Amino acid sequence: MSMTGKVVPYKKGLGPAQPETYHVPFPIPQLGVTVEDSFKYLGFLFKADLDPSRVAAIILEPVQGEGGFHMAPPELMEGLRRLCDQHGIILVADEVQTGFGRTGKMFAMEHTVEPDLICVAKSLAGGLPLSGVIGRAAMLDAADPGGLGGTYAGNPLSCAAALAVLDVFEEEGLIARANVIGARLKARLETIRRANTSLPIAAICGPGAMIAFDVVATRGGEAPDAAMTKAVVQRAALLGLILLSCGVNADTIRILVPLTASDALVDEGLDLLEAALHA
Repeated sequence: MSMTGKVVPYKKGLGPAQPETYHVPFPIPQLGVTVEDSFKYLGFLFKADLDPSRVAAIILEPVQGEGGFHMAPPELMEGLRRLCDQHGIILVADEVQTGFGRTGKMFAMEHTVEPDLICVAKSLAGGLPLSGVIGRAAMLDAADPGGLGGTYAGNPLSCAAALAVLDVFEEEGLIARANVIGARLKARLETIRRANTSLPIAAICGPGAMIAFDVVATRGGEAPDAAMTKAVVQRAALLGLILLSCGVNADTIRILVPLTASDALVDEGLDLLEAALHA
């Protein structure tokens, strides 16, 4: 809860957060934040608030989830890798949303640099409750035997499901399928964007099948329209399509189609989305 960069609904009214958790702006072109800005703020932090040698970890999503599906630019990841190596900081990738084929690679970090630790969950066990940490042996073996655990750790049913998920990924070629689904989504969204019959949308983005777009106030503009975004989500629900909004300005709609979905099912969902976006 301390690490999330979204106040509403995750922090509002919940009291103080854990101390010494710091946030640096993520590079987002629409918001006027560049990679250089991110490193500038990180530099300010190291000069004004803490010695980098005291930093345990730098944690980020290679593609933002709640933040709006913005992909971390390669130059950001490469710079963070160098910085972490210089100061002995652990680079942690939160791949709870991006992991397991969603971005067209098994892990989104395969697009850029190698992290020290990766957090995984969600699609790991096909809907059953399971999460995990993947990382360098020197780190994962550092805890004493029995030092890491919990009441529900090692759930045998979830572990069996996760093994089955890995088999399906291989047998059905789901990593390549992510790119096929993503291309289909982007092409249809681009058609909707150009149509005068739909609400204005912009910033169609995302790697693989991790796709999002913004609902904006004016056609051709970038000003966010959070109220209309909420209305589109509600319209879609009435039509039988469940959508999730996200983004710093609550104007982004994200699409996370199951990688096992058929083209016909994807098109059915897109038809309902287009209806919900009808002006």
